[in-house]
Amino acid sequence: MKTEISSSDIDAAALTVDQIGIYTSNANNAVQDPVWTLASGLPGIGPNIGAVTEVARSADDVAHLGIAPLVEIYDSLNWNELVPKSTGSKLAPLKGAAPQISSAAYAVASSADRLNSIDTDALLPQVSGPLERAQGELQQASTALNTAASVARIAPDMMGADGAKRYLLMIQNNAETRASGGIPGALAVITFDQGKLSLGKQSSATELGAMAPLVPVETEQQRIYSNRVGKYMQDVNLTPDFPTAATTAKAMWEQKTGENVDGVISIDPIALSYLLDATGPVKITNTQVAGLAEGRLPVNLTRDNIVSTLLSDVYAEIDDPEMQDAYFAGVAQEVFGALAAGTGDPKSLVASLTRGVEEGRVSLWSADTAQQQVIGQFKLGGSISGANVSPAEFGAFFNDGTGAKMDYYVKRTVQLLRMCPKDGYEETILRVSSSNTAPSDAATALPAYVTGGGNYGVAPGTVQTNIVAYGPFQANVESVVVDGKKTPFAPYLHANRPVGVIAQKLAPGETKTVEFSFGKIVQHTEPNLVVTPTAQSVKDVVLPTETASCELR
Repeated sequence: MKTEISSSDIDAAALTVDQIGIYTSNANNAVQDPVWTLASGLPGIGPNIGAVTEVARSADDVAHLGIAPLVEIYDSLNWNELVPKSTGSKLAPLKGAAPQISSAAYAVASSADRLNSIDTDALLPQVSGPLERAQGELQQASTALNTAASVARIAPDMMGADGAKRYLLMIQNNAETRASGGIPGALAVITFDQGKLSLGKQSSATELGAMAPLVPVETEQQRIYSNRVGKYMQDVNLTPDFPTAATTAKAMWEQKTGENVDGVISIDPIALSYLLDATGPVKITNTQVAGLAEGRLPVNLTRDNIVSTLLSDVYAEIDDPEMQDAYFAGVAQEVFGALAAGTGDPKSLVASLTRGVEEGRVSLWSADTAQQQVIGQFKLGGSISGANVSPAEFGAFFNDGTGAKMDYYVKRTVQLLRMCPKDGYEETILRVSSSNTAPSDAATALPAYVTGGGNYGVAPGTVQTNIVAYGPFQANVESVVVDGKKTPFAPYLHANRPVGVIAQKLAPGETKTVEFSFGKIVQHTEPNLVVTPTAQSVKDVVLPTETASCELR
């Protein structure tokens, strides 16, 4: 059935669902037999019969209350019509399907909970094996359906089904790192009206200038990241908490322009390259920007050249920050113009956006409280606390301290090392290894705008980074070791999570390793690691967790 749905063969899927319904009804009827029910109370074999009974009942609920209603409405949802385009999208079918999707999600979640409550230790392998596979399948289906229900509930309104919605778009530049990706240099307003996407006013963080008065930011975050978070648009995402960055950015935009926005969307050049997978190459049509780029920068942007162009080449070829901003704006105009025109395959577009979200390169915040509560449940929301954060979550975030664009040359790996428990608590080390791959003559070979020219107290060619490490809720950050030597660090607390901060300098060719030790960890679940998305592939940065071999004493 999954194969048929993914290939949009709805007729075949409907027949398959009917067949599934026959099987599950027969099974459910069988387990209601009085003899079967009596046998479930017998010692030894009874728990196995009881487990089979629950599987049969759950399967029948999933088939008739979950799968069948979804297949019925699937044909009414033309996915090609849901993708934003210049002519608008047909949002009414999705809005109308929301109650059925929510009902199906509830049915599957209830069945998953019922199966997850069964103790498998007392079961025969012939029962426990299939049961565990069923638990895994239902949990996966439940997660997907809950996501679908959330999208169906809020997406139509966010895409302008009941009136135009305007969002501030921040393009984060990973060449100068910020905790959530990079400095938000290029800005624009995008509008959704009945699913119609259009790009409006474009600007830059430099153009906005300093805020007076400062935008208020909560005290504990000011302690960690300074009041610059509320002073400059370039620094709103010194904090890795995207809701904080987004609300601050919205306030700044409105303070400087007088224009209200309904939310904030963030994306980086790597995520833009993923979008070009779906839309195909784009060409800069703005004659002024094309003339600026001619002979120096590509006018045709592709999946292969957009990242190096926006994160490196633009600074090597253009030394005027205003012209750099103009080129960025021209690229953004073409990429989002291609999206607005409905260019590309809808499934490829969804896959590209999903990849960007999973890597932390695409984030969303809504000023609507009800919508934000839904967004906050998912990684798309970018929060450092709440429903989207796993119980034993660690974070490694990077903020540039060079005042330049040198982070394009920094390569990192981040890894968790689970140590042996101590006094009943988990102990974990977060290891960050960083290398400056800039050429040895970077001070003279690279433009001053890239190196910073020593304007902020960092020698040209050297990279200074503030490394910010987060531990799980209620844990402690106990020590920091740099290349084997214990080093002073700044300890903080954010949303009841321990935070350790250390400043690191790397000369060209230099590599350093920092280890943050976290103790008193009350969670005994598998740890999860979140990192700042950089110019590197996230899969190359995040290494598999290592677990120490601990002997029982």
